[in-house]
Amino acid sequence: MAEAIPRGADAECGARRAAADPTAGSAAASSVGARACAAPGGTCPLKKSYPVLFRSKTAIFAFIHAERATYAVSRLCALYGVTRAGYYAWRRRSISARDEQNRQLLLQITRLFTKHRGAYGSPRIHQELALAGTVVSRHRVARLMRAAGLRGRVVRIYRGNPTLHHFYGQHPNRVRTLRETRRNRVWVGDITYLPVGGQWRYLAVVMDRYSRRVLAWALARHRDARLTRAVLEAAVARRHPRPGLIFHSDRGSEYSASLFRDCLVHVGALQSSALRGPGENAHMESFFHSFKAERVHGVQFTTVAALRQELRRYIYYYNHQRLHSALGYRSPVDYESRSA
Repeated sequence: MAEAIPRGADAECGARRAAADPTAGSAAASSVGARACAAPGGTCPLKKSYPVLFRSKTAIFAFIHAERATYAVSRLCALYGVTRAGYYAWRRRSISARDEQNRQLLLQITRLFTKHRGAYGSPRIHQELALAGTVVSRHRVARLMRAAGLRGRVVRIYRGNPTLHHFYGQHPNRVRTLRETRRNRVWVGDITYLPVGGQWRYLAVVMDRYSRRVLAWALARHRDARLTRAVLEAAVARRHPRPGLIFHSDRGSEYSASLFRDCLVHVGALQSSALRGPGENAHMESFFHSFKAERVHGVQFTTVAALRQELRRYIYYYNHQRLHSALGYRSPVDYESRSA
């Protein structure tokens, strides 16, 4: 069943709970992992349960000092494997104004890093700080993140080349040199596969290329034209595009089948297809890469329901909260609202 992205839907992200309790870091920072692949008996190495592994005792002591009003010092020391005597000795040492600024800044960085579940690197963290009114250089943010061991989640995603089908020259690449100036001018679509309980499920997505906003998605057992048509119909029902819309995709059979093409004709859309494989549908490839790197890599989904829940959470986050460098570090929803 295809799902259009609802207007004003409430975020369900577990990231809100990230700062609630430092001993519950795994539940906040790896909520999917906790649901999908918890260790037997619910146990896991304590240090590895927290999303941030500090590289120095100084960084640990600075974090404990910042959180001492909320949590007992003895509890935090035990959690991070340092002694109370070491912490108090660190406190007695004189701290320069620069070190104090770095300590406060690192605390802000850590909270943002945890809020976004380890997905943000220094460029987006720097933009978040700027939006909050904190004046700091990007290089300083990067240096503090390296020292604290904070690194955005990135993984190389390997995709098999889809089988190319002959389009008889009817559907060229209509968007290669086109610059979008408004929404509902160019939509892009693609399919990827996701492992669930030892089987594959296929995810189809439609995105507005102007704002990078995900309009609709569908998850199915089979990869065919019924899947691509269902997600297209959901996107059309949500946005009601005018005739002349361009729909761009790869040259798979799911998009060349008459079942899908008849739907495009019905809404007055022109079909565009990638000619040279990977790279010509970069917007969709980028979305799939981000989703897999930030939510799928290293996680085992045992049920389709768990995967659907994570998709809903991530797509809301992607549309409403995630900063996109191509949009001037704004979210797709914010970008559309300012361009309206």
